[in-house]
Amino acid sequence: MQVVLKRILWLFIIVSSGSLWADNVLEIRITQGIEDARPIAIVPFRFNGTNKPSQVVERIIAADLQRSGQFNPLPISRMPEHPSSSSEVKVEKWRALGIEAVVTGTITEISTGSYRVTYELTDVFYGQNDGNMTVRGGHLVQSSSPILLSRQATVSDRSLRFYSHQIADAIFQKLTGIRGAFATRIAYVSINHDEARPYRLYVADSDGYDPQVLMSSKEPIMAPNWSPDGRKLAYVSFENGNSEIWMQDIYTSKRQSISKFKGINSAPSWSPDGKHLALSLSKDGNSEIYTYDLQNKQFKRITNHSSIDTEPSWSPDGKTLLFTSDRGGRPQIYTKPIDSFSRPKRISWEGDYNAGASYSPDGKSIVMVHRNQGVYHIAKLDLASGYIDVLSDTFLDESASVSPNSSMVIYAALHNDRQVLAAVSMDGRFKARLPSTKGGVRAPAWSPYLK
Repeated sequence: MQVVLKRILWLFIIVSSGSLWADNVLEIRITQGIEDARPIAIVPFRFNGTNKPSQVVERIIAADLQRSGQFNPLPISRMPEHPSSSSEVKVEKWRALGIEAVVTGTITEISTGSYRVTYELTDVFYGQNDGNMTVRGGHLVQSSSPILLSRQATVSDRSLRFYSHQIADAIFQKLTGIRGAFATRIAYVSINHDEARPYRLYVADSDGYDPQVLMSSKEPIMAPNWSPDGRKLAYVSFENGNSEIWMQDIYTSKRQSISKFKGINSAPSWSPDGKHLALSLSKDGNSEIYTYDLQNKQFKRITNHSSIDTEPSWSPDGKTLLFTSDRGGRPQIYTKPIDSFSRPKRISWEGDYNAGASYSPDGKSIVMVHRNQGVYHIAKLDLASGYIDVLSDTFLDESASVSPNSSMVIYAALHNDRQVLAAVSMDGRFKARLPSTKGGVRAPAWSPYLK
């Protein structure tokens, strides 16, 4: 088998070492910011009560907005005042600092462990343009009030962190016109060979906080993939001595074996309607692409070729599959309609290796592992122009997963001989690393929007 062909089965066979303890989180370290990120202020929320909440709401919101790469929150030490509502905001003070918008709020204790959270988003430059025009999402729009958001909710202390992410989502959407994706989750795999069960599948908040072990095993776990309702994960496990595809409910931990044929069972991918899985199986000889109907439990063969076909991924409309194939001599990306007898069409041409592709949720681009001159990076293929843009600058990049709002990509990389997760904006201008506090992690998967 050729060296490049061996790289196709990379995620299926090769697992590297590292460690991550159950009480550790992923630490976000911004490595490249955006110079023209929009200035914003998230003022410390005023607390009314006796027992303070366990979470610092303004800190979570600011961190979310900063790691989006779109905003540059003002440090608290530089704030000219600490208002708790829009009526208290002295806009001239914030204008002098160039701040575009100010977030204010209060947290009032209702009972033990229960709080009423109120917040407002104030447009600092409201009324400075003719006709009260203001800039939103890069466009000049009519604004009827300086208060862009004004909301309140009763939240338990346990739910306060998630609600803080939801506040950040609302602010992000109001100011950019794009739905926020902070109140989502990520799944990933960690390995610690000093443990009796070294392989662990984790689910954590999108910022790496509160990691929960979904399952652990003595044998490798890989390729987690979220169901469209955010309730289940499909993944590959070798716990029974051979590759096997499992489906597991993340809330009840109930598991179901989907495919355990002799040979390769790999790369599960959920259809947008949640009714099918696409997967790679070698049950009939070569590694081919199949779909699996979750209701009638029937497999349908999609490809039939002497090459290795693997890593299927659905288009947002559920009508087409992307996959990796070496039928052209080297691993490249192909596409094939589900309900068609047409031959697969190659869509990647630049670079000597392209694999692990998936559509962005907005359907405008494809994100994949791209090799050029022996270096593996994450790249974006714009479907309208056919242009490939290399997004990452880390080492041995793999397993790219796009946020549900198509603004960020999370992937696995090697940094200082240690496996880490990394993130990059879809324009490549903002970059961050997410190493664990102890050891290495890999195979990230970004959840869909959560209800």
